[in-house]
Amino acid sequence: MNDTIFGKIIRKEIPATTVYEDEQFLAFMDINPASKGHILLIPKEQYKWMQDVPDQLIAAIFIKAKELMLILKKALDADYIQLAVVGNEVPHFHIHLIPRMLGDNIHGPHVQYAEGEMQQYADKVIAAFDR
Repeated sequence: MNDTIFGKIIRKEIPATTVYEDEQFLAFMDINPASKGHILLIPKEQYKWMQDVPDQLIAAIFIKAKELMLILKKALDADYIQLAVVGNEVPHFHIHLIPRMLGDNIHGPHVQYAEGEMQQYADKVIAAFDR
């Protein structure tokens, strides 16, 4: 039983602003973003560490991450999308996709969304799937 916050999001026990979902993966807005538009991509099956994930699933999640990078870059007019696999925030392997602008120097505190702004960013990303 996956009792992590991600497991609860997968089971829809707690809300998340979802931008992508299929049988294997879920992508949703990070509630503590490094930049506006920052999303998390997770496998629906729980693995604590990246090295625990079966090779086929690792390949598939990084292919999906690349697809989402292109969508985010287009949707948010970002210069590039930074990927991060930190691994210790939640014991469920996940990939951070962080929209970046050249020279943005986002090494400090996380950004905050204004009321309704997270959904506006999510809507931009979702709309970019159709372009």
